[in-house]
Amino acid sequence: MIVAKSASFLQAFSKIGLLPDTGGTWFLPQRVGMARAMGLAMLADKLPAEKAAEWGLIWQVVENVELAASVDKLAAMPTKALVRTRQAMHAAPMHTLEQQLSMEGGFMRELGLSLDYAEGVAAFMEKRAPKFTGE
Repeated sequence: MIVAKSASFLQAFSKIGLLPDTGGTWFLPQRVGMARAMGLAMLADKLPAEKAAEWGLIWQVVENVELAASVDKLAAMPTKALVRTRQAMHAAPMHTLEQQLSMEGGFMRELGLSLDYAEGVAAFMEKRAPKFTGE
């Protein structure tokens, strides 16, 4: 996750008599630790973008004017490879190493047959930027 410096994160549920939902009580402690998650959920304080990056909640904070360029960089990447990377990373904690290697192998076979892979290799050989299409 790449966010603008002006962004903040908020668990405001306690201010209206509720608790975090849609998995917030499960995901947040795993990402930032129990003490931080409890503080965010109970006090409903805003978490500034830079603090969220320090805590490992997000990847990067960029200046507001740089956000569009950062998003464009990500949008130019091979989408199938990004999706499979995300799926593999999220599955890893529930897999044994053997299961994970099997998943990776299947994904590599699939991606190795993609037009984006062929374009990536061609662009590397021709020393140019790739033009991925999601195919």
